[in-house]
Amino acid sequence: MNNEQTAIRTIYFSLISNTCLALIKGLAGFFGNSYALIADAIESATDIFSSLLVLFGLKYAKRPADENHPYGHGKIEPLITFLVVAFLVTSATIIAYESIQNIQTPHEIPKSWTLIVLGCIILWKEISFRIVIKKSKETNSSSLKADAWHHRSDAITSIMAFLGISIALIFGEGYETADDWAALLASFFILYNSYLIFRPALGEIMDEHLYDNLLIEIREKSMQVRGILGTEKCFIRKAGTKYHVDLHAIVDAEISVKEGHEIAHNLKDYLRKEIANLAHVLIHIEPNE
Repeated sequence: MNNEQTAIRTIYFSLISNTCLALIKGLAGFFGNSYALIADAIESATDIFSSLLVLFGLKYAKRPADENHPYGHGKIEPLITFLVVAFLVTSATIIAYESIQNIQTPHEIPKSWTLIVLGCIILWKEISFRIVIKKSKETNSSSLKADAWHHRSDAITSIMAFLGISIALIFGEGYETADDWAALLASFFILYNSYLIFRPALGEIMDEHLYDNLLIEIREKSMQVRGILGTEKCFIRKAGTKYHVDLHAIVDAEISVKEGHEIAHNLKDYLRKEIANLAHVLIHIEPNE
């Protein structure tokens, strides 16, 4: 199974998980008098739509290169990540607004059984985060990483809700709004996580150099190709789950153009064979001094 297929299967997992949890949280929050749980359900509902966006992006990114897109369609991934971040910011804003409204409105103390629901949710969302973040690293998918952080944000809001409801139950009358304050605090965590997701995606779309380990590997592998005496400039940019490389390779100045051309092709083929996720590799031949 290739990276694109793995990423798509992982998103289906997220979709099913978020749909089930949104329903559970919404019902538990309504019947258990907990706005923190309802806020949690709102975030899970936005997670469903963001996961659908990620799924669309991953499928679109799979399209092969064509005349109008010689480097493929992978750049849609960070663009989708921006939309996912927008969903996160929107959900955080809604949660913050509704929390403030509820803090000002008298209401009942949440039911104690909501803590059991939250405990199960926290455990499941953390497991989901670890599954999806692992797959995002395996596939080099920025949008999948964003989806993973949705799970972690969900776990954080659930932890805040757990703490808020616990305070309300322990201290009783006068602390009914503790879970609303917890939801408000969770909204700031979500905003912070939004920035953590947004920053690397921005670097990817701007072709920022973030791949030192890959650069070192490319230089080391290049020296294993017959005829390569060294390397100079090496530029790497990411598109989707693939990397595009421009490499200046040093060869003997006395060889013919034909020999230099063959060495360049050999180097290109070797790098794509030995290093996973390399797509377009452009080799520029430089003569040694």
